[in-house]
This record gives sequence, structure tokens and C-alpha cells, in this order.
Amino acid sequence: MMTVPLVVLNYNGRRLLAECLPSLLHAARQSRHRCPVVVVDNGSVDDSVEYLRVVFPQVQVIEQPNRGLCSYNDVLPRLPGRAAILLNNDIKLAEDAIDPLVEPLLGENAAAGCFMTAPRCLLFDGVGHEGLQSAVRWRWGLVEATAYFPGYQRAKLRPGLTAAAGPVMAVDRQRFLELGGFDPLYLPGRLEDLDFAYRGYLAGYHARYVPESLAYHKGQASFNAAYGAAASDALALRNTLLFQWKNLRRPRHVARHLAALPLRVAFDGLRAPFAPRTARFTFTRALFAALRKRRECLRSPSAPRRSWRAEREFFARFAAARMVMAAETAPPASCTPSRPPQNETEPAAEVLSVGGGAAR
Repeated sequence: MMTVPLVVLNYNGRRLLAECLPSLLHAARQSRHRCPVVVVDNGSVDDSVEYLRVVFPQVQVIEQPNRGLCSYNDVLPRLPGRAAILLNNDIKLAEDAIDPLVEPLLGENAAAGCFMTAPRCLLFDGVGHEGLQSAVRWRWGLVEATAYFPGYQRAKLRPGLTAAAGPVMAVDRQRFLELGGFDPLYLPGRLEDLDFAYRGYLAGYHARYVPESLAYHKGQASFNAAYGAAASDALALRNTLLFQWKNLRRPRHVARHLAALPLRVAFDGLRAPFAPRTARFTFTRALFAALRKRRECLRSPSAPRRSWRAEREFFARFAAARMVMAAETAPPASCTPSRPPQNETEPAAEVLSVGGGAAR
């Protein structure tokens, strides 16, 4: 038995914690490992911290300044265990999710060179596909990691590698710290998981997709609530540009990117009269926002171990066609029928004693 902390990142998510924490605590009790549940609160101004202390006294609360996913960089050195599971506050876990997720990172059966794992993920209804097995592709000169690649239906129940993880992942704690964790370049967020996975790949490690482990995601509950859908999309575009300027050096990739920039700006202008006001010039605004961070981008302390060959291999390995081909040769995982975890009341009487705070 090993210690595997479940580390939940929270900002103004009192309602999400009430909905999701019971499933994490139940999964922790079902694991053969010791799985303390830790909530890292990023300066919430709702009653998240008070609520946790009253209703979930068994949960450790660590209060941090709001640094998004980068808060993990400060917290993981202080936690025990070889592996840790990192979760957004809008994640539920199936009761048997933990052990298969951390198996590639722990013990005698640990996969050599594995630094991160990702579970199969559904929406809260237990039907909608959320993925977490990600491929990478190019779209108009920009890199995109997606779980909806052609053929994902044939691959989603078979174990394999993944280019990124997302709102829930297990990490080798020492390798996470060795790689520098999540890069603050991308604050307030978006794309930092792809950047982390890419740096791990170029360092000689790999991330595994574990469909035997099942999670449920509410989906953009924090970002869209805090920033709105249009601003969240603009952040994703800005950070995609920063990801490419920071990480990609292969001449073919750089040329492909630079050739598409004028086309994207021109298209932005052409569609502006027909777009909603909040969605006008989205790419152009993202481009200028990224340019303002270009110096910070080029001086990032979390730069990858650059190699043109490894860069080419990353995009080849995680092309959709190759991922599907690899999945078809792998044995299917023994996945049980999915049923979303039911809400538990722990304890109902005490829940009523704490004032409600709206999640942003």
C-alpha cells in the first residue's frame, strides 16, 4: 500500500465541491492505497473554505494565492507519496477509478518511463464522451489537442498513449517537479496540460491513457463561469500561440504556423460584421495578447529539451490515424458499464448550517 493524495483545485467552487467531493471520498475508501483528499483553495471569496471545514473535516485544506494549475507546483513538494492525482473541482470519480489510474506509476508493474496517466472521462450524464485520450492536429497553422479525433470511438476503450490529459490526471510526483510542473506563462489557464505533457515527451517520458479508470467531468464549469465562453476561447487561442512560440523549433512547423497567421487575421476581419460583438476579432486580439507576452515566453524557465527529431516524432506519434491503428492492436480494457456516482450527503444536517456561495 502506498500514499496517493487526491489533490483538488478549487476557486469559488462551493457548489461543485458539494456535488463532487463525496465521490472522491468514496473512491478513496475503495482504493487499496492510502488516499488522503486535499483541496487546494485558490483564494476563494465564497464560503468554500468554511464549508469544507464544517462539512468535510476529513479533507485537508491548503489555502494558496490564485495561480491556477500552477498552485500544484507549490503544493506537491509538501505532499507525501510517489504519485498524486490532480483534479479540477468539477470532477467525480467512479468508485474503482483510483487503482488502475496509478498502477502504471507505482510498484513492480509500473510502466518504465511513465510520468502521467489519464482516465476515460464522460460527462456527468454518464453518456457524453469527454475523452482524455488526446491526439494532436494542425488547424490553420495552430496546434490543437483533441479527444474527438477521427476514430476515437474505436480507440476509447483500449489502453494506449495520450498527448495530453486535462481536468484529471495522475502524475509521478518527482517527475512532475523535475519537469517544473505547470508553466505560469499560461495563466490564468488553458493549454498548460498540453505544454506539460509535451515537455515530458521531449524529456523521454510518456503519458498513458487508462480506460479502466473512469471519471466524470462537468465541463468548463470554472472557466466559462469566471470569464465567459468568448473570453475562454480567446485565452485558448492566446495560449496556443504561446505554446508554439515557446516549444516548436522544427523549420517545417514554424513555416506552417507563420504562413497561416495572415490568413487567420484576414478571416477574422471578414467575419467580424457577421459575428456577435463579443466574438469579433477574437484571433487578432489573442495574437496581440500573445505578442505582449512574447519576451516572457522566450525566457520561460519551463522550456523543453528541444530536439527537431523528438518534435517531429511527437506529432507523428499522436496523429489520429496512428493512435487509432495502435488502439486496434491493443486488447480492449475490461471496462464496466458506466453509471455516474450518486450524490452522497456527508452529513445533510451540517450542509444546511453553511450559507451557500455561488460558483463563479
